[in-house]
Amino acid sequence: MTPTKRNYHASFILDNRGKEDSIDQLIEGVKKEILAVQGEVATVENMGRREFVRKTDPAFPSGIYVNMTFSAPAGAPAQLHERLRLNNNVYRAIVQNA
Repeated sequence: MTPTKRNYHASFILDNRGKEDSIDQLIEGVKKEILAVQGEVATVENMGRREFVRKTDPAFPSGIYVNMTFSAPAGAPAQLHERLRLNNNVYRAIVQNA
């Protein structure tokens, strides 16, 4: 029996400071993390670089915002957060039910 998949909307802030990877390569890395938790990416929207309203780190005043929609089993968001916490390319992530 396959678990029922739910739809999710996720927003990510990517950190490419000091990295040679292109933005598309960083996005592909996030998509691989979603696939690793049995998710299927439906849409990807690169919102581009945006300044932070509240700067917590003066050396990091802006980030690359990416929105994704995907379907995954119910436990996937918690697993995804744990995987992304260990991924230094992702500065912040939020996953919500779609």
